[in-house]
Amino acid sequence: MKRTLRHLLVPALLLALSVPAAQAASGSVEGDAAVALLQDLIRFETVNAPGDTTKLAAYLESLFKPLGVETEIILSPNGKAAHFIARLKGDGSLEPVLLAAHTDVVPVEREFWTVDPFAATIQDGFVYGRGALDNKSAVAVFARAVMRLARERVKLKRDIIFLAEADEEQGRFNTGWLAQNHWDKIKAAVALNEGGSTMLDPDGKVRQINISVADKQTLNLKLTARGKAAHSSLAVPPLETANGQLIAALGKIAFAETPIRLTPPAVTYFKGLARLNPGPLSGAVDRLLAAGDDAARLVAAKEVLEAHPKEAPTLSALMRDTMVVTMINAGVKPNIIPGEAEAIMNARLMPGVDVYQFVEQVKALIDNQAIAVEIVNSRPKEEQAEFFRQRSAIQPSSIETDLFGALEKQAKRVWPGAQVLPMMLQASTDAGAWRARGVPVYGIRPFPTDPDTSSRVHGHDERVAVKSIHEGVDYVYGVLKQVAAR
Repeated sequence: MKRTLRHLLVPALLLALSVPAAQAASGSVEGDAAVALLQDLIRFETVNAPGDTTKLAAYLESLFKPLGVETEIILSPNGKAAHFIARLKGDGSLEPVLLAAHTDVVPVEREFWTVDPFAATIQDGFVYGRGALDNKSAVAVFARAVMRLARERVKLKRDIIFLAEADEEQGRFNTGWLAQNHWDKIKAAVALNEGGSTMLDPDGKVRQINISVADKQTLNLKLTARGKAAHSSLAVPPLETANGQLIAALGKIAFAETPIRLTPPAVTYFKGLARLNPGPLSGAVDRLLAAGDDAARLVAAKEVLEAHPKEAPTLSALMRDTMVVTMINAGVKPNIIPGEAEAIMNARLMPGVDVYQFVEQVKALIDNQAIAVEIVNSRPKEEQAEFFRQRSAIQPSSIETDLFGALEKQAKRVWPGAQVLPMMLQASTDAGAWRARGVPVYGIRPFPTDPDTSSRVHGHDERVAVKSIHEGVDYVYGVLKQVAAR
């Protein structure tokens, strides 16, 4: 059941205004407030498309304004993608630090959920709902940490900018559009975004925290096959039909083995992983990094995956470009051989890969000139080439910053014994808006998640642990105090 803005606003606003500074020091009070905020955020149905975040942005503004925080909502030309910005002012002796998290979410297949995906149900210690993990939990944690600093009137040496982004889930008016048109509003020295992981072991301990310093590139391709339309009773040769041609092409893509290529952030990550896991994994990593040719790298890569099976899909993606068929569309009736069939392939490419060269490689792999291969992009075609050029040139973020140091120090305070590993994210985020301009961005998941919970991103029964949200608010608050407080 949908709730009105007034129903959402009253409890959260009263909580924001009524918590005294002394009481706010209690992690449990701040954690409870963040959980309540997360529930409110989930109840805004911000599925993209259309990605309407206008009401959610207005709601966030209603929480920040009474605290005396400077706020602004930037509405995109489509009238739906609304970016909310809150700026907590410092004395300007240092350049700002920015926290960004997106408020739009992917669609749901309701029939596969065991709870209402927009009811924000708490069950067995977890908050369930679309966006519970990706990425409204980070919105709630970041927002509450900044609101606490505002409420406590902490004196700052730099501005803290909180950005609740729109259109991250493959929309046109995301942070790339925001940076192009309103860079002065989000310009910072360093930034936090999504992308890493704080890994919860079965014994309830956090021993490994991954912080991403680079992303892979996202590329969507549409493959269109055309053939002879006919009655389904006819024995038309498969490669004369659209479906037959497309099936043959998709089979080649599905079983293609792309070369092993290790970027500097991936090398750093694998070395750190080997230190944390002495034994078979450590030896396999040593052989992988020492391999001198493609064949040796392929053998060593398989040894790494066999030695660390629970992380094998992620580790494999860190070693190579990936291609996955995500959508297939063909046919109008069971007794008709269709004249056209199409599929969408999602590729995740290593930093520096030339998109257009990759497209030619896909065409060569398919080896059928009758199949059209087209780049599917949310940007106008006249902007496409420049966008891909800039994105492929983005360099990894340096870890020699005060923000990265604070992330390490505060992580060890909240989760004693945890090791922080910089890494390349196997997916992609909207951090490129800052990295392309030379601003270091660190992708974090500011709270622990177990493997089952992590696997539900973009899936069914998405969730996040209540206890994890409590820890996340403490973590981010500590990081901000370390890098911004006078």
